[in-house]
Amino acid sequence: MDAIKVCDLFDLTHTRAAKMLAACEYPWEALSKIGETVLAIGQGLDLSDYDHPAEDVWIAKTATVAATASIAGPCVIGEKTEVRPGAFIRGNVLVGDGAVVGNSCELKNCILFDEVQTPHYNYVGDSVLGYKAHMGAGAVTSNVKGDKKNVVVHGERDYETGRKKFGAMLGDNVEVGCNSVLNPGTVVGRCSNIYPTSCVRGVIPANSIYKDKDHIVTKK
Repeated sequence: MDAIKVCDLFDLTHTRAAKMLAACEYPWEALSKIGETVLAIGQGLDLSDYDHPAEDVWIAKTATVAATASIAGPCVIGEKTEVRPGAFIRGNVLVGDGAVVGNSCELKNCILFDEVQTPHYNYVGDSVLGYKAHMGAGAVTSNVKGDKKNVVVHGERDYETGRKKFGAMLGDNVEVGCNSVLNPGTVVGRCSNIYPTSCVRGVIPANSIYKDKDHIVTKK
């Protein structure tokens, strides 16, 4: 049975969006709620701990944000997070504590749990990245199908998402190798590893090593 529900993928103690995510059965149900959730979180923050440099933007005072980063709201940047030069945050983005948003990375309509790392040249759109998930240099989420039809998650059965824009769901502690492409509707279970330069789609079980579509092995 596919283990792709919110409760299968994420430890919700590591995100400020826990309440919203807990109300979703499947994680892609959260994608339409990220903007309103980020706004609600931001409006409830203590401004003695958070700067409010622009409309609907809240940045923890312990975070480090490069002068050349571009941040549009709604957006919350968590404590001790690093946003490096050239990062482009397009709105509807929640970044947890102790995370890294690297040089020239682009984020849009996504949730990054605590300690997520997107450190170099990553695109993350319409996606949720679980606790301590890591994307290698150049790894991206592809969030729109070439035929522009609704995204279907292909697992043991097909899951209709009703969404034209849906990137990837990465469970806690997932490692994605450099220059990999996560195709629309990819769901990677907890603690799995994706080989560099992979082209991934569908459901990858937890505790797996993805070498290619025909070689997915269980970790020993």
